Amino acid sequence: MATQLVISGHKLRIPDEETLVGSWVKSLGIEPERKLFSFNGRVIDRGSFLDLTSKTASNLASSGLLPGDRVLIAGENSLDLVISHVACLRLGLVIVPVNVSYTEAELAFLIEDSKPRAALVDQEEWHELLNSIDSDLFVSSMAVETRSGPNPDLDLAKPEDPALIAYTSGTTGKPKGAIHTQRSLLAGALSVARAWEWTESDRLLLCLPLFHIHGMGIGLHGTLLVGGSAVLQKGFDKDLVFSEIAENNCSMFFGVPTMYQRLVEDERISQLASLRLCVSGSAPLPADLHQQLKDKGGVDVLERYGTTETMLTISNPYLGERRAGSVGFPLPGVEIQIEEESREVLVRGESVFKGYWSKQKETNDSFNSGWFKTGDIAEVSDDNYVTINGRIKELIITGGLNVYPQEVDEVIQAHPEIAEAAVSGVESQEWGEEVVAWIVMEKGINSINIDEVRKYASQYLASYKIPKRLVIVKELPRNALGKVLRHKLREKE
Repeated sequence: MATQLVISGHKLRIPDEETLVGSWVKSLGIEPERKLFSFNGRVIDRGSFLDLTSKTASNLASSGLLPGDRVLIAGENSLDLVISHVACLRLGLVIVPVNVSYTEAELAFLIEDSKPRAALVDQEEWHELLNSIDSDLFVSSMAVETRSGPNPDLDLAKPEDPALIAYTSGTTGKPKGAIHTQRSLLAGALSVARAWEWTESDRLLLCLPLFHIHGMGIGLHGTLLVGGSAVLQKGFDKDLVFSEIAENNCSMFFGVPTMYQRLVEDERISQLASLRLCVSGSAPLPADLHQQLKDKGGVDVLERYGTTETMLTISNPYLGERRAGSVGFPLPGVEIQIEEESREVLVRGESVFKGYWSKQKETNDSFNSGWFKTGDIAEVSDDNYVTINGRIKELIITGGLNVYPQEVDEVIQAHPEIAEAAVSGVESQEWGEEVVAWIVMEKGINSINIDEVRKYASQYLASYKIPKRLVIVKELPRNALGKVLRHKLREKE
């Protein structure tokens, strides 16, 4: 395969027998009285956390669960969820994290596909629903009831044992379950900790959902790995973000662009300057928002890139230029390859998943000689900064020419009367596909003329890239982490 470029991060050395849970137990066993998590006024230290996870694991074993069994976990961020999550991993169970907003049809698909033996959920209405889908499923709240039985052996998982089945967002087609092992989860968290100089003295404000790799695989797992601490929130609330930063002396915040947009509009934005590190991911951070955060908040946000299958793989440097619009360089232990013709990003490293659950063909199709094909398109600057330009499947081919949607999005939403924009290809007899833009207007503005938008865009884009039509909407369809769902745009057209 002809390649344009291969870039490697620094080496990441992990002892052969090291596991995620083994690393946690070692880091948390030191100074057991040190604060670990706080949530809604409740504080838990390292020693108490290890004890609670041990007891919960024993309760799960008494319920008949064995190492290797799959367990659905669904709930808003809470200490009970974190305890259940870690208890499952210590027992050797395989976690299937679930978005609490899933519908019955989506839940039915996950249950049919992953075939779990148990579900731990904090929504009471889900108990009956889950049992109606699978009557053999053991369903419990996060606080598992104690049952008599012998204490199980804990922390015996091997590095290559499955630990997590993380389902892709399903932006096209049905979601697929990416299998992560103890080793791949450890490598993913460790590479970020090294790159961002994350230590036990850091306190993370964590409001990202714990069903997603960003919040769970990096925020939660990283905190436990380095022995730091975290302030948990149920979800994003800008008032709580500002108050918790001040009251808990937080040093780090992980967010998505939508969160940063809400924060920068608040008069308290300068409080972010007290943080050592602010990270953005899961969707592109607009360059103008990056600059606003610098100007108003005094914070140089670090943007990074990753996928469900690979964990985080590319990051702007902690020390050095955090370039707006770019995601930076490969993280420690990661290699990336840019395919010459398609410009697709391929990834290799220990943090890469081991395959899709029960889908061998899809697994085989997603790898090329050991490299995972992300489906994302990128460019690399002369000084090796990587910029992600969109998805191959979102590529618009109009009149035989390729249009990368993200490039057009950024131009259109820079128009002063347009708040948000996303383009997609719509079938056209004349062009094969034509570029259509879905736009959200700024407050107080109801409409805009297509000719005006085309004239504005012509300053920055070749004519074939400019939208031929506009669709004005109240909001763009997004997933839980703010990523635009372009296939939903077509449905709204």
